[in-house]
Amino acid sequence: MQAALSVEKLTKKFGEFTAVNGVSFDVEDGKFFSILGPSGCGKTTLLRMIAGFYEPTEGLIRIRDEDMTAVEPNKRPVNLVFQHLALFPMMNVYENIAFGLKRRRESDSRIKEKVGSILERVGLPEHSKKKIDQLSGGQKQRIAIARCLVLEPSVLLLDEPLGALDAKLREHMKIELKKLQSMVGTTFVYITHDQSEAMVMSDHVAVMNAGQFEQIGTPQDLYHNPNSSFVAQFVGNNNKLPVKVHKDEGGAFLARYLDGKDYQVDGTPDLSEGDEYDMFIRPEAVLINPSTSQSIPNTMNCDVKAILFDGGNSQLLVIPEGADQELIVTLPQNKQFDDIKAKDTIRIGWNPGTAVCFPKTELKIYDEA
Repeated sequence: MQAALSVEKLTKKFGEFTAVNGVSFDVEDGKFFSILGPSGCGKTTLLRMIAGFYEPTEGLIRIRDEDMTAVEPNKRPVNLVFQHLALFPMMNVYENIAFGLKRRRESDSRIKEKVGSILERVGLPEHSKKKIDQLSGGQKQRIAIARCLVLEPSVLLLDEPLGALDAKLREHMKIELKKLQSMVGTTFVYITHDQSEAMVMSDHVAVMNAGQFEQIGTPQDLYHNPNSSFVAQFVGNNNKLPVKVHKDEGGAFLARYLDGKDYQVDGTPDLSEGDEYDMFIRPEAVLINPSTSQSIPNTMNCDVKAILFDGGNSQLLVIPEGADQELIVTLPQNKQFDDIKAKDTIRIGWNPGTAVCFPKTELKIYDEA
């Protein structure tokens, strides 16, 4: 499939500071591609270079195989949706969407046809005469996207467009945006610091840190097979246990935790005996009071510090015996463990294949230029 967007070794420096450092990626036509990273990692700088607002220090940007090096922002086949939407309050919905078409000097009949069509596609066909202040937050979001989509860009760039919405509306709009992108078929490049947004909506996600991409993959691949400590910490929830690795008599690697016990580790390449690592175990991979029939090799006793009730996302906060570190354990919703209370002692366990080890590191957050 043809790449709608190709970025090759893109770099942007502001004086001595490198905001984006040698980033390369391709986005297939019609796909939803997200760039996920903490505030200050360089993702907005990257998006602005694609839009043409920043000139790269090095590297190439191609849209449908056309080099964008000398192409001005207003002549690039892209449109940008900002977090604060930038709708014109003095214009109604129809006028907002028609604005770009009028600047292109399209005929009134074509403008009417295109605006009507895009309002149908975003599910707001009866709103053309409404003023912007008569719209809900979600409706404003869809009008801002419609105003861009009506210009038929090759790539739609979205700069944290859900950031200004309240939590409940943001959850709703994640689903709406995914449905809209699937329906219109336009290539979306979306930047966010919210891993839930990226995971729910995207075909592929690039995890960005300190100006570079740590890993690109499907949401499922990033979640189940992180290739760095940063990705393991930033994608989904994870317990990070400090361990020191050594081998048993048979040559298998064991991870020694703060409680002085050894735990089996599987599937983690390039471990070095005697080195310190962070072992990551997802809360939902941890079993509560596993039975002997489950043959779980890694178990520890824990004191329950608190019940973190949140409906289907409820969790236990526990502290392993012999350690002072708090761990999070997902609480299954089958009512089997409803009798667990704070200060109880429980046993938890996990299979070696559900844990992954990476060399000890700290999660670093950088200021973005």
